[in-house]
Amino acid sequence: MANPSLAEYLAQSQRGLYQSVFGPEYLMKQTYFTVDTATGIFNTTYGRKVWQALNNQTRFFNAIPRTVWGNTAGWRVRTDRGSGRSRPVTETGSLPTVDISNIETISSLPRVVSTTFGASVKSVFTAQLEGGVGDVLALENENAQLDHVKEINEELLAGSAYLVSAGASTTFTVPAAIAKHFKIGDAVGMNNVGTGFDRTTGSVVSAVNTSTGVVTVATGTAYADGDIAFIYSRAGLTSIDDVVAEDAMVVGGGSGGANVRAYDLTQAGRAAGDWNAGASVSYNSGTGRDLSLNLLDTAIQKIRENGGEPKLILLGHDQYFKLERLLNSNQRYMGQEEYQVGIGSERTFPGTRTGLVLATYQGIPIMPDADVPKSVSTADAVLGSNIYVLDTDYLEIAVAQPTQYVENRDYFAANALVVRGLLYTMAEMRCKNIFVQAKIADLNS
Repeated sequence: MANPSLAEYLAQSQRGLYQSVFGPEYLMKQTYFTVDTATGIFNTTYGRKVWQALNNQTRFFNAIPRTVWGNTAGWRVRTDRGSGRSRPVTETGSLPTVDISNIETISSLPRVVSTTFGASVKSVFTAQLEGGVGDVLALENENAQLDHVKEINEELLAGSAYLVSAGASTTFTVPAAIAKHFKIGDAVGMNNVGTGFDRTTGSVVSAVNTSTGVVTVATGTAYADGDIAFIYSRAGLTSIDDVVAEDAMVVGGGSGGANVRAYDLTQAGRAAGDWNAGASVSYNSGTGRDLSLNLLDTAIQKIRENGGEPKLILLGHDQYFKLERLLNSNQRYMGQEEYQVGIGSERTFPGTRTGLVLATYQGIPIMPDADVPKSVSTADAVLGSNIYVLDTDYLEIAVAQPTQYVENRDYFAANALVVRGLLYTMAEMRCKNIFVQAKIADLNS
């Protein structure tokens, strides 16, 4: 059959249009019709799915092995082989003097992390109506679970020492993005720009304003611009930044050092090279510097010199791409092929694969985490994220009580018609060998 002419095609289309459910009369009558939402024929409705506009990734928490707490609260570390008990012996010479190893003890009780949520009886009912979110209590429970694990991850990656830009006897100010590293219940020490360590026994944090950067603490020597606030004792989980620290770390180019504590370690004794200090803590006095392979290689070297073997390179996404660019010159192209990638319903133009996707460096896995703490410059500006080189054979999250869920529907106890929920976990991060962990700070973003 021959193809129809253009005129015939248009005639067929027109007949199909007139044979629609509306008909030609309807179309003619509605020539000047406009849609007006004020007439009530349309109302905006929203789906029940609640999407997340928050970063809920918890990479570091997932990377550390979990263990059962056990029946002890502490552990022992051998730090000395004994004096002179190993040496050459001549044919008739005397035996070496008998001596014992030096054993140090560390202890830390389990820490409790909790997350609460709730909903009123009325909201539970109205959320089920058309246009509602559905089971609001289940929604809040699901969100609380995400928030709970996120809080654990943030505590494990909380920074431990920062330069102060202003303060008073009961407050100090740090950049707003840094304030989250100070948790309510933490005890904060202070290195005064004029007199040295004025607060060496800790001043407990009672409030944190993450919008202004103001941290409220118990009264004491007034903080001032250039002072250093450092964690003396954690209320929550010990962070990896607490572990990889040493006495008198130069932080932000302020009044000098920060004596960050971890577990029950004493004020003195975390000097560089000691068993309870990090293998390598690399600062630059608050001056930003670019990441270099030399800095990374030095951290790896120090760990190996102390008898460890790095198992993880932990960094922020900014340093991940800096490392990618540093290693890009090592990329080798083997031949050429056309390559396309689908993006939704579209596809890229044919081309070649370019760029590196980093998985390891010198065989050590690389893991970026958005919660990795950042440094602060001498001008109180936030620098790039730190890098931690870790021997995870000696790291563990000891769980005393796995996450528990408690729900309360006692309206009389609440004195309100509300349903409340609580999630809590009792655990602690233990480091059995602090001497084989390293840190690189004061890096540009």
